[in-house]
Amino acid sequence: MFGVLILDLIHGRCPACNGKSLEQLAAEISPLTAGDALVFLLCGRYFQQANGGSSCGSAPLTEPLLSGRRSVHVLDFDTITECLCRLKQTVDELDLSSVAVLTSRQGKEILLLYQKQLFTEVYSFEYYTSEDQLTCQRCSLAHTDSPGDRVNKEVTTFLQQLPALKGDVTTLTSTLIPADCFGHGFSTRAGGVCSIPTLSSLNLFSSSKRRDGRAVVEENRRRLAVHAGFHPQPLHMVKVNHASDVWVMGKAEPDSYDAIVTNQAGVVLAAPGADCMPILFADPVLKVIGAAHAGWKGTLMGVAMATVGAMVREFGCQVSDIIVAVGPSVGACCFTLGRERAPDFACIHPDCVLDPHSARPHVNIRLANRILLQKGGILPEHIHDDTVADRPCVTPCTSCHPEAFFSHVRDGLNFGTQVGFLWIK
Repeated sequence: MFGVLILDLIHGRCPACNGKSLEQLAAEISPLTAGDALVFLLCGRYFQQANGGSSCGSAPLTEPLLSGRRSVHVLDFDTITECLCRLKQTVDELDLSSVAVLTSRQGKEILLLYQKQLFTEVYSFEYYTSEDQLTCQRCSLAHTDSPGDRVNKEVTTFLQQLPALKGDVTTLTSTLIPADCFGHGFSTRAGGVCSIPTLSSLNLFSSSKRRDGRAVVEENRRRLAVHAGFHPQPLHMVKVNHASDVWVMGKAEPDSYDAIVTNQAGVVLAAPGADCMPILFADPVLKVIGAAHAGWKGTLMGVAMATVGAMVREFGCQVSDIIVAVGPSVGACCFTLGRERAPDFACIHPDCVLDPHSARPHVNIRLANRILLQKGGILPEHIHDDTVADRPCVTPCTSCHPEAFFSHVRDGLNFGTQVGFLWIK
């Protein structure tokens, strides 16, 4: 059974051309959906024009579809993108994911392009297509460009004109990193276009396990770039492996890694974080940068010093010149681990474990990274984290501030993601 049924009245199923098509569609609904399933009529502005401007929700042609159905939604917006975004918003609010689509073979090819842009693998789509192409010269959609280019342009245009949610894009910046050499920042959750509560609104990471489609994340990244002053295309995001692998840009890129280093100007490095730490590294003497993702696993595996080591080994940096800024991340106030993991952090320093004898001790992964960096030769005054009181804070607890940050600890599996970003001017 499907919780959602989409009836594609645009692509190859025009009731103005074939009076029996809707009756046939109505007959096909029953075995596919439960009685309380949501039915969406995908007709768009085009369908209204093809039927003399009448709304498809009230036209006699759709009566066979509406009969006995309490949950029928008419998607008659200007573009297919807007129709599907409105559909997705309703589906997300109800936490549904199983979708059946009745369309033509032509319609399936086109709708799959939209699906790739706007949905993820969280959603299960099944397409049911007719053998007959119920089209006519009057209502067929004639285009000279490729369907993929047309869909991409339409989706991009629609998302760019959406109003920002939760206020304007805002970022945190460290006064330790010199602005004359570098551009950088740590994002917050404001100013994006995602409406899903736990991802709203400036989620910057697309995952097949979450509900934010690729196009929405790309639009959010574009808005961050406009705010921060960089072009979104050179953005290189760490491909998280929860370990300590470092990619030296210019060498072959691994399938996954937890840090990047480079001396290339204009290239924007970014490290994701939603409780895990986005850590930025900068050498203002040789103009070398790095970005790392450090969760509790990466912390224990030494990803922070692995990043420093790559800067020293590959570019000749002096450890004493390197500046480190630790971004928004979960504090010891909110982060706990199983009791069996506490000794690993206590070995770094006893203060890293607040209550070692509890069933789930509170662990300070920020302090653990500071201590590891200092042991590796980073000067204490060259680290900007939550222990620094004489600079504006860049390391608030993500779990404690739901209005400003995403948090896996707080929000569960469908969580959004901040980033720390850095480039050489």
